[in-house]
Amino acid sequence: MQTNPLDHGKDEPLRDDIRLLGRILGDTVREQEGEAVFDIVERVRQTAIRFARSGDPSSRDELAALLDPLPRDTTQAVVRAFSYFLQLANIAEDEHHIRRRRAHDLVGSPPREGSLVFALDALCTAAVSPEAIGDFFAHALVAPVLTAHPTEVQRQSLIRNHRDLARLLDQRERLQMTPEEEAENDWALSNAVLTLWQSRMLRPVRLKVIDEVKNGISYFKETFFTELPRLYIQATQQLQKRYPEKIWALPPFFRIGSWIGGDRDGNPFVTAEILREALRLQSAAALSHYLDEVHELGGELPLSDLLVKVTPELVALAEKSTDHSPQRIDEPYRRALSGIYARLAATSRALDHVEPVRHEIGAAEPYATPEALRADLKVLANSLKLNGSASLAGGRLRRLLRAVQVFGFHLASIDLRQNSDVHARTVAELLAKAGRCPDYEALPEAERIKLLVEEIATPRPLYSPYLNYSEETEGELAIFFAAHELRGKYGAAALPNCIISKTDGVSDLLELSLLLKESGLLLPGEKPRLDVNVIPLFETIEDLQKSAVTMDGLFKLPAYRELLQSRGDEQEVMLGYSDSNKDGGFLTSGWELYKAEIELTRVFRDHGVRLRLFHGRGGSVGRGGGPSYHAILAQPAGAVSGQIRLTEQGEVISTKYGNADTGRRNLEVLLAATLEASLTDHENKVEPAEQFHGVLDDLSQRAFNAYRGLVYETPGFTTYFRQSTVVSEIASLNIGSRPASRKASDRIEDLRAIPWVFSWAQCRLMLPGWYGFGSAVDGYLSANPEGLSVLRRMLKSWPFFASLLSNMDMVLAKTDLAIASRYAELVADAELRQRIFSRIKAEWELTRQHLLSILERDELLADNPMLRNSLKLRAPYMDPLNHLQVELLKRHRAGDTDERVARGIHITINGIASGLRNSG
Repeated sequence: MQTNPLDHGKDEPLRDDIRLLGRILGDTVREQEGEAVFDIVERVRQTAIRFARSGDPSSRDELAALLDPLPRDTTQAVVRAFSYFLQLANIAEDEHHIRRRRAHDLVGSPPREGSLVFALDALCTAAVSPEAIGDFFAHALVAPVLTAHPTEVQRQSLIRNHRDLARLLDQRERLQMTPEEEAENDWALSNAVLTLWQSRMLRPVRLKVIDEVKNGISYFKETFFTELPRLYIQATQQLQKRYPEKIWALPPFFRIGSWIGGDRDGNPFVTAEILREALRLQSAAALSHYLDEVHELGGELPLSDLLVKVTPELVALAEKSTDHSPQRIDEPYRRALSGIYARLAATSRALDHVEPVRHEIGAAEPYATPEALRADLKVLANSLKLNGSASLAGGRLRRLLRAVQVFGFHLASIDLRQNSDVHARTVAELLAKAGRCPDYEALPEAERIKLLVEEIATPRPLYSPYLNYSEETEGELAIFFAAHELRGKYGAAALPNCIISKTDGVSDLLELSLLLKESGLLLPGEKPRLDVNVIPLFETIEDLQKSAVTMDGLFKLPAYRELLQSRGDEQEVMLGYSDSNKDGGFLTSGWELYKAEIELTRVFRDHGVRLRLFHGRGGSVGRGGGPSYHAILAQPAGAVSGQIRLTEQGEVISTKYGNADTGRRNLEVLLAATLEASLTDHENKVEPAEQFHGVLDDLSQRAFNAYRGLVYETPGFTTYFRQSTVVSEIASLNIGSRPASRKASDRIEDLRAIPWVFSWAQCRLMLPGWYGFGSAVDGYLSANPEGLSVLRRMLKSWPFFASLLSNMDMVLAKTDLAIASRYAELVADAELRQRIFSRIKAEWELTRQHLLSILERDELLADNPMLRNSLKLRAPYMDPLNHLQVELLKRHRAGDTDERVARGIHITINGIASGLRNSG
């Protein structure tokens, strides 16, 4: 097989960067903590490397002998050193990925999977017509949605420091530096690492929702403002190049969404005032960006009308400007931009009460809408294009025009989300107080539906400002009243969606519809109008199985179909990966989600409604994570259809979008995958996938029984989980505004999926990402002697099954039973510890054995050497952290109240999360 010359020594620059950063960190530890601490860190590091390479138990004993007797302050220094090394390794790896992509681009390598060029080539190969592609973009919606879940353990100040380090490494890669420049770069790197060492790793208090809003906005400044407009331009250019006979003017199909400030499910800190402040901050960020870009354009366009012609529209715009300086009398573009800047400044004050950093020249009226701002910018662009300066309209101005179209005055669309139980209680109180129904919640489903349909149709409100309501009802209504007000202020795109968690019936959607009517977001009448999308979220295994029946029943209601017509006969459905996994295990969750999509696609097609799926994926495989490209292509045929939304959660946001280059690549992957999944049939490319559905039904049932048997039916399992993981300590770590449990209970059913998965990752078991698969395959093969060949055929021909196994391959490779056994020792009851851990260990070995057999490989990650090498590199730095975490947990739980012990536990949590990367 011919090798790519680029592959020769391809990882040497990565090793060089890691050695460089490791040396600087070591020097920093020596200077700051002293030679003795540095020597201990080095001995621990070398011993851990020896243990990771050989697996020699004596090395592990030696590691324990080094770590266990450490004084508390020294323990903190060791924990911080290994945690920071893992963060530095992440930075080096991210920069290496960028370096590799650039190297391939420079030599003109064939387009890579996940690139836009690769996707368009695939469409050409499949003979997809330009008309079909045009129709795709006309109806398309691609929207990553940022959520504020408590798995992002890094503080914003540290993330900024990481960006500085990445920029300095990038300079070393791209620039041929003089000795003096290289010395300056070395000095800057050392200072950045010193700053890192002297910065507090942990937050002193729990994050507030507004802090999370600000964190989310930082990714717009770092990535989305620049890279999303560039992606639009790239897509337009690629399409124009391939299909020159068609003029490609792409609508704003790619947008960024957010739950931050609108997600109330289980978070009592999200209120109407928080929603107002979230949108104000978002709007201020968008307008600040526009003000900066308009200011820069003023410097870029000093064109004189003594030398170039301009359109009458530009002359009129310049004349209306507040800039009457004689120095710019012949510079109509600059004067027009001064006027635009003044109007934007006025808009910033009027909408957000924010004073621009640079003051405008003269007073002006604020813009009423983003469209009015775009109209003024278009005047400039048209004048440039019509008078020999078209290329000047193709840079910053073109990107700004697209940014205004995509981000508006609201920045990101905020989804409102609440649990169906809360909606039901709110509706019940409104009906009771209005004398309409004394006990709504006691009604059977059919009577609920009848009553709700009647109430939605009448213009009479139930709510009265003269009655007293419970605090919960007042809070819920205040959110909807605020949403109505804010849509008028920032535009309909600011708050377009309302999501119902734990949807299990038609009445759940009608209850929300009634609350929307109470707040003016649904208008009854001959032609009723629904102003926002009512979106069910199906989360548990049972709810996923009923989802198609629920939507069919909803669409059969004439009253709802009338409302849907006002939404263009489009309906969004959200699928929950996290809770379905906690409910039924990895394999069953994935399969039930897949089947639900098939059934939903059929029901929507029968009713003539366009389906948009919203995938509630987490960062870890146990919560639906994994590579986005293959996940989208693994959807059943017809399930994407040009429209997809998916959550970006926790630490995944900073990993994907904290760097502009990496962010651009991830945005491109989402577009490329949606194009391919919508316009080509990946599912049945090799052979029909439907023939394998029975096999998955069989495997799923067996996996479900194994998973439920352990997690929900084994006496003492909850005790084992709580004692052998850091779940209790996570609850006290200041990494998010949301409580770890929905209710004040120890039940796993009430625990949020995020700390459930995060806890298993910390102890290196990753149980939610694989448990049950080994038993499932074992049982299937016992009943089907030829079953192995069938499973191998499924792997080769069915993207869904291939993606499932690929993700499991990654999770099993990140699992470490030797480390996990140390956590099991934290369980006080020796019999319980042995009974449960031995089951987990046996299932892991069975899962690994069967997975490798199906894959026809001898080791995990055989086809992903980059990730395999990365895990090998990280293991010696995570192992000491896990060892110390166990020891600190023992002390803490034994009653040691020393604040350094609790802080040490939290720092190890931070470090291990950094090492695993996608753990929440």
